[in-house]
Amino acid sequence: MDEATIEDAFYRDLVFGTGGLRGTIGAGSNRINIYVVAKASQGLANYLLSSYTAPSVVIGYDSRIKSNMFAKVAAGVFAANGIQVHFWPQLLPVPTVSFAVRRLNASAGVMITASHNPSKYNGYKVYGPDGCQITTEAAKAILEKINELDIFADARAMDFDTAVAKDKVRLIDQSVLTAFIESVKNQILYGEEIDRNVAIVYSPLNGTGLIPVTRVLEETGFTNITVVEEQRNPDGNFPTCPYPNPEIREAMELGLQYCERAGADLLLATDPDADRCGIAVRDGDGYTLLSGNEVGLLLLDYICSQRVKHQQMPEHPVFIKTIVTMDLAEKIAAHYGVKTVNVLTGFKFIGEVIGRMEAEGCADDYICGFEESYGYLTGSYVRDKDAVNAAFMICEMFAFYKTRGVSLPQKLEEIYNTYGYCLNTLHSYEFPGSSGMAKMQSIMADFHMGLDEIARMKVVRTEDYLPGLNGLPKSDVLKFFTENGSVVIRPSGTEPKLKLYIRVTAENGEVAEAVEKEIVADLERRLA
Repeated sequence: MDEATIEDAFYRDLVFGTGGLRGTIGAGSNRINIYVVAKASQGLANYLLSSYTAPSVVIGYDSRIKSNMFAKVAAGVFAANGIQVHFWPQLLPVPTVSFAVRRLNASAGVMITASHNPSKYNGYKVYGPDGCQITTEAAKAILEKINELDIFADARAMDFDTAVAKDKVRLIDQSVLTAFIESVKNQILYGEEIDRNVAIVYSPLNGTGLIPVTRVLEETGFTNITVVEEQRNPDGNFPTCPYPNPEIREAMELGLQYCERAGADLLLATDPDADRCGIAVRDGDGYTLLSGNEVGLLLLDYICSQRVKHQQMPEHPVFIKTIVTMDLAEKIAAHYGVKTVNVLTGFKFIGEVIGRMEAEGCADDYICGFEESYGYLTGSYVRDKDAVNAAFMICEMFAFYKTRGVSLPQKLEEIYNTYGYCLNTLHSYEFPGSSGMAKMQSIMADFHMGLDEIARMKVVRTEDYLPGLNGLPKSDVLKFFTENGSVVIRPSGTEPKLKLYIRVTAENGEVAEAVEKEIVADLERRLA
C-alpha cells in the first residue's frame, strides 16, 4: 500500500455507531477484517453479559465477500463468552435477523452486511432485543466496552464447528423463516379479484432476496416471474452491477433489458441484504424508474384508500417517515385522517417508534412507514425496512391498478394533480480519507453558521438538529426552508459522504427541475 492508503487504513479505528460498523475489507484498524469483527463482538459480548443474566444473540449474513467468515468469527466469540448463539444456516435478508431476534427472544442480533455498497465493503449491524437497530445510548455503551479491548489479546474465540457440536451455536430452524414469510403474506390488503398474472422481472442483484421474494410472490399468486439470470445467485463481487443499489439506474440496467425482451409489466430489484427495493414500470413504449419517494407516495395512498374501503383503518392510524422524505406524504396522510410522525434519517428511528407503540399497546395503529432511500415497511412484525414486504406490496398495488387500466405513472400524476407537484432529489459528495473527513466537518461547521439565501431564494426558516429538535435525538443535520421547498444537508452515517436532499414545489416538473439545478449549482460552490 502507498503511504496515503496506509494512513487511511490505520489513522483511526473503524467507527462503531448506531449502524454498527461498515468499511472497506482489508488490513487496518479502519478496515473490516476478522480482528475488527472479533473485537466488536467481544465488546458487544461484554455489554450483553453486564446487561442480561443469560444473553443470546441471533446472527445472519448476506452474500458479500467474507460475510460467512465474519459471521462465524462473531459466533465463535459469543460462544466462547458463554452467550447462546442462534445462527441462520443460510444467507438471508437483514429483516430476518430483526424477525428472529423477536421470535427467539434474543438479547441482540448481528447482521454481517454492507447493504447496497460496492463489493469492497462489508459491515456489522447490531440489533437490540426489540429487533430494532441499537439506540444511540446502547451504541455508546457498546463502544465503551470495545475501546477497553486490545484488538489482538482480548477477544475470546471458539471454533465455529466446535461451538455447534457443543450446542453453543444453534442453527435456526426453517420454521422461523416460514413464520417470517407468513408475516409478510399477512400484509395483503386486497382480497377481491385482481389480475396476478402480471409479467414481473426480478433481480436480487446477486444478494439474498431470491428465495424469500419469489416464495412470497408465488405463494400469493404472482407466478409470472422472470429472474435476471446473471444476478440470480449470491456473488459478493457483483460482476454485472458494481454498485448494487436499486436507487441507481446502472444497477437496474440488466433488468430493464430483460423487461424489453420479455415485454414485462414490472421490474423489481432488491439490494444485497434485501432491505431496499427499486422498481421500473412500463410507461408507453419504454420503462420508467420510480424513485423511493414516488413509490412511497403511491404505497401510502394505496394502503390508506384500501384500508378505508375495507374498513380496516384503525381509530388512530399512524404513518412514519424520516425528515428527509418527501413532505407531500403528510398531505396524503392528512387527507385520510392519518397522523404523520417525522423521525431522523435512518429506518432505525421508524423502528423505534413502532416499538414504543407496541409497548403502549397500540402497534396496530401503525399502517406504514417509508424513507426516501427505497425503504418500506407495512407491518410491525420487524423493526427494519423490508424489501420482501415492499416487493409484495408493490406487486399487489401494481396488479390492482393494472386490472383497472391505470399505470403507476398515471396514478402518480393523479396524486400530484390532487396535492401539488413536488420534486425531490438526492446528491452525494465523497470525502475519502482523513483529509476528506476534516474537510467534511469544516463544511458542516460553515453550514451551521446559517444561510440567508439559496440560489437567490430567501431562507425563511432553519431547523438545526445538532442540539436536538422536536423531541428527536441530537444529530448533525440541517434543514433550510425556502418559500418553495427545502434543502437538507447531513454527513452519511456509514460512508465518507455529504448528502444533500432537495425539495422543490412548482406548477410542473419542468419548472421544478430548472429551480433544482440552480440550487445544486449554488450549494456545490459552497462545497468546493
